[in-house]
This record gives sequence, C-alpha cells and structure tokens, in this order.
Amino acid sequence: MGKRDQNRIEQRERILDSARTLFATVGFDQATVADVARAAGVARATVFNYFPSKHALIDAITEEVLSYYGRMLERALEDEHSATPTLLRALFDHMGLGIEQVQQFYRGVFREIAKMQVGLDEGGAASRERELCVGRLSSLMQRGQERGEISRDHTPEDLAYAFDSLSNGTLIHWLYDDPSKSLRDRMGRAIEIFLGGVALTSTERDEVLPDLGEPEAVKPV
Repeated sequence: MGKRDQNRIEQRERILDSARTLFATVGFDQATVADVARAAGVARATVFNYFPSKHALIDAITEEVLSYYGRMLERALEDEHSATPTLLRALFDHMGLGIEQVQQFYRGVFREIAKMQVGLDEGGAASRERELCVGRLSSLMQRGQERGEISRDHTPEDLAYAFDSLSNGTLIHWLYDDPSKSLRDRMGRAIEIFLGGVALTSTERDEVLPDLGEPEAVKPV
C-alpha cells in the first residue's frame, strides 16, 4: 500500500472518529457535516469526498457496530466449552453493558438498523454485515440443538431471527422509551424470556459469563 493510500485511510478514519464523538456527545440530529469536518481538521468538502451525506457517515458507523457484533458471534462459536444458553446470555449482557454507556450515539445507529429490519435499506454494506451476523447466530443455535441444549421445535434460522428481533427490540425500546433504567438489567430479563421457551439445559442466571468483547472494540468516544 502506497503512502497516499495510507493517508486516505487514516483521513477517513479520523473523520469517522470525529463523527462518532459528536454523535455520542451532541446527538446525530444536532451534529452537522461542518461540525464533523471541523473536529477532524479537514475541509467540509473533504468529508463529502468520503461520505456523500451525513446518512452515509452513520451507515459506515452502523457497519462497524454490526461488524463488532459479528466478531462477538465468532468468539461465541469459537467457545467450545460454554453452554449455548450461557453464550446467549453473554451476548445480551455485553450488548446491554456497552450500549447503556453511550446512549445518544446508539440512538442514531439503531435508527439505521431498524430501517434495515423493515427493508428500507437493502443491499448496503451494513445490511450485508447484518446478514452475516444472522448466519453466525443460526450456526450457534444449530450447535446448541446438536448438543441437546436448545429445542429442535424451531429451525436455527427462526431461532436466530427471534433472538435478533428480541435483542434489537429491547434496545430500541430502552433508547426511546425509558433510558433511566438499566439496559443491562432489561436485557437480562429479555434473554430469560427467550431461554424459557427454548433452553433444554438448566444453567444459573447469575453464572459467570464468558467475555465476548475485544480490546479493539468499536468505541463511540
């Protein structure tokens, strides 16, 4: 990779870093492209060279968030020792803990994810990343069924979509309805509802959960 290409990559990342910080501190609706450019130390036109609109910025950030979630699912699949219900609890817990800390940032991100769920943003990079996540989640459910930990009454794909809908629905309701209460606690209650219908093995709700995070996690600030 040449120096010019490297500089372009670094400049794009600097713009995205500035956008993440602004969206987390002042909110997606309040931040402008001019604000992003000023924070990144570039001209407004330079931002548009990489991202034709503010929506394109949030789409790129959404892709990063979904990519991080996809890596969480990969680590769950790599964990051959933890029971599937334990891994599903860990996924909900990790999402709840991280999102609870930066509420304003995720309002914008999950607005875009909601659009993808109802088919308003098909074919984009973020949409493709979400499809990969659902595929990995299906594989996790299938492995749980093969181990006798998850009911076979439903297909792995249906279980994955139900899990995905429950997690995103819980997040969105918390973001827009009553964010004063703990999202982590709400996510904990939601996953128990899911497991109550499909888990075949008994695990403790207060068990120590595996860490599915990573040092290089996508950070909004």
